[in-house]
Amino acid sequence: MSWDLDTFIERLYRKQLLSEGVVKELCEKTKEILVREGNVAQVSAPVTLVGDVHGQFYDVLEIFKIGGWAPFTNYVFLGDYVDRGYYSVETITLLTCLKLRWPDRITLVRGNHESRAVTQTYGFYTECMRKYGNANVWTYFTDLFDYLVLSVVIDDTIFCVHGGLSPSIHTIDQIRVIDRFREIPHEGAMADLVWSDPISTPSFASLGGGTDEKGDFAISPRGAGYLFGKEVTRKFLEVNGMGHICRAHQLCMEGYQILFDDMLSTVWSAPNYCYRAGNMASVLEIGPELRRYFNVFGPCPDQDRDAPGRDAPGSSGDLTAHYPETGDEEGAGGNQWRRKKAARKLVPGALRDPLEIDDSELTAVTGGGITKVVAEYFL
Repeated sequence: MSWDLDTFIERLYRKQLLSEGVVKELCEKTKEILVREGNVAQVSAPVTLVGDVHGQFYDVLEIFKIGGWAPFTNYVFLGDYVDRGYYSVETITLLTCLKLRWPDRITLVRGNHESRAVTQTYGFYTECMRKYGNANVWTYFTDLFDYLVLSVVIDDTIFCVHGGLSPSIHTIDQIRVIDRFREIPHEGAMADLVWSDPISTPSFASLGGGTDEKGDFAISPRGAGYLFGKEVTRKFLEVNGMGHICRAHQLCMEGYQILFDDMLSTVWSAPNYCYRAGNMASVLEIGPELRRYFNVFGPCPDQDRDAPGRDAPGSSGDLTAHYPETGDEEGAGGNQWRRKKAARKLVPGALRDPLEIDDSELTAVTGGGITKVVAEYFL
């Protein structure tokens, strides 16, 4: 097959696998782009942030319907592209193609699941074996994961990372000198960036050693990374001249959560996580003046799960004809800003943490309590 990225993207929108040889070349070409990016990518608003998607490919297509198709929307994906869901191969292949096709419009951050060790346990390795008959595609992608950036700074004001902060990192410049081109270690600054969590409730704090959200760092119940509190967050922002931290990594039943007097946001982008959690999802849209909006959405409709919708790219032979056109509000070639709107919520907003919800409230949608869902995600 000739090398035609637009054709590959069209096939992926139709949920058609690319050949092993194409995937290999795709990963090699994408590494050539990623190796030139620093550990801390610089991005300008307007931009849309996407949290964990975990192989829920049809919900990724729904994200593009809601937020705008690349390249008209500038995207930062905050990691955890694979594992758990049924379509990790299609998901990471599509995102890699989009990164290669429009490298300045797609930024891919490394999450804790972009790891050889984790993907061997939680689904991606097994899926590659089932769909390709060998582990080669898994090897190509896990090698590519070593090249993903560790964090993003938006307009010198908003710091973005998959997990959270580290006691080993006081300044963003310290992130810039980490050797990221390797498997995620079990401990240390790099591990903390992809594994850590904010201390969001007293219940969560008690799991990690008894500190509260005003405290310093505490041991994480995940077994890697740390829990960090409000004061740690404030100091990090102050030292680095930042105004806000955006991160993913934690299931939010309402799709997002805002903590520490609006100093930190969590965005979660996998609705009905693991096809049974009953949660909403969101993408975080950051406007030209750095105002933050959460577009909240539910699972992709069942009727759209066998094929992309009629308005999706790839629904006919001409790929480019199906991209939405840009509107006057952004100018020629600008961001197609929220052409399709979901239920948007303006920051700030108060949400209950999943650990504060009674088991009985979720029994109908999970077959059990929230403890089951949260405990599973700690793994």
